[in-house]
Order: sequence, then C-alpha cells, then structure tokens
Amino acid sequence: MGLPIYHGPISKQRCEELLGMKGKDGSYLIRDSETIQGALCLCVYKQKVVYTYRILQTHTGNYTLQTSTGTKEMYFKTLQELIRHYKKRNQGLASRLRYSVKRKNIESEPDVSHDAHDYENVESSDYVVVLPD
Repeated sequence: MGLPIYHGPISKQRCEELLGMKGKDGSYLIRDSETIQGALCLCVYKQKVVYTYRILQTHTGNYTLQTSTGTKEMYFKTLQELIRHYKKRNQGLASRLRYSVKRKNIESEPDVSHDAHDYENVESSDYVVVLPD
C-alpha cells in the first residue's frame, strides 16, 4: 500500500506515541488492526486521546468505517476517498482529519509476504518483536 499515512502493523502503543508527538487535534494515521486480520484502523488524535475507527473492506473492494447501529454506512472506492470525506467537518469522527502523520521511509515498505519464521536467523539489533495488546 503506497499511502504515506499507512504505517502497517505498528502496535496501538506505537500509534499513540506517533500521534502524541504530533500533538495536534485532528492528527491521524492508518495502521493494521491488531485484532481483525485484514482490517485497518484509522486513528485520530483529539485532546490527548487517540480514537480508533476500524476500516473494513467489502467483498467488492470498497472501504467503509465500522459504524454503530443505526448509523448509515458509507462506502468509498479508495482509502484516499475515505480520507478526503472525513477531512470535512461533522462527519461523525471525534475530530475531522487535519494533520496526516506520515511514515519516514515510504520506499522501503516491509515485505509482508513472508512468515515470521523467515526472519528467525536475521541478526539485526533493529528487529523488535511487537506482541498484540
């Protein structure tokens, strides 16, 4: 995924650190869900709290934010469309999306096609195992 705001499989804690460093209401990023495989999370910062909204992809490839019962679901063809929509005021989020938190090195996206056992013999002090909450 080539979106600069997509941070991949970072932990909820790391997400909160990144948004907290930005420190502005309306700061946001997208990360992988830790609980539902294949789902994404839109994380939004407001008044030192990070609000997490689950992004689901339909069988037709459209994206939607998981909503509470009784709220009309909206579908978007791309994540860019979803982001554009939620940058508008009064769309039901804790804060409208205002400040994107981008990854530092976009061109070196991790190759997620390998299983964890492919990395057992890697000798790197930069490798950190992150366990789910």
